[in-house]
Amino acid sequence: MSNRGGKRENAGRPRGQGKFGESTVTMRIPQSQTATIRSFLEALQCKRANAASENTIPEEEVDEFFTPVISEQPTLLPLFTTKVAAGFPSPADDHVEKRLDVSEFLIDHAASTFFVTIRGESMIDVGLLPDDKVVVDRSKTPSIGDIVLAVVDREFTIKILDYGANKMPRLMPANSTGAYRPIYIRPDTQFEIFGVVTGSFRRFK
Repeated sequence: MSNRGGKRENAGRPRGQGKFGESTVTMRIPQSQTATIRSFLEALQCKRANAASENTIPEEEVDEFFTPVISEQPTLLPLFTTKVAAGFPSPADDHVEKRLDVSEFLIDHAASTFFVTIRGESMIDVGLLPDDKVVVDRSKTPSIGDIVLAVVDREFTIKILDYGANKMPRLMPANSTGAYRPIYIRPDTQFEIFGVVTGSFRRFK
């Protein structure tokens, strides 16, 4: 019999030695989507390479989304006008200028506002600590310098909106330890600003 033709034993590239370091499978896709899928795979490979070379701590995801519940009967609490040092003034001191509804103070547009729980320490220098609740308003137009809730490659993150030297957006952490690096938004990055952070609150007990 002739030895010509057919698959030769041990021929071809060894398994797991390709660009992605794993076995491949054959898949039929629409011809018009070939460039899109190739770009996605290249971006994924670039992201993995950057993470490995920079040895960065993975970006944290935010946790727990809440919508505000606005009561028809607002809770009005005393707002004192004097500065308080190591104590709490007596209401008899007549320093109560007005009463403040907490919901009204935190929320500008109830229909477009929600709360998100912080997870991670990338924004501690601006006072956003793990387990804090941040107030996010989707109706506000983001500006440079705003703290925003963004979606980057299908992951939520809270960072400061900025522009890099190439005028492309970038998301800046606020942690002086250097443990977190800016997120640069490239043309092939899936990116959306989901809302502007307008405030935060936490409980101590």
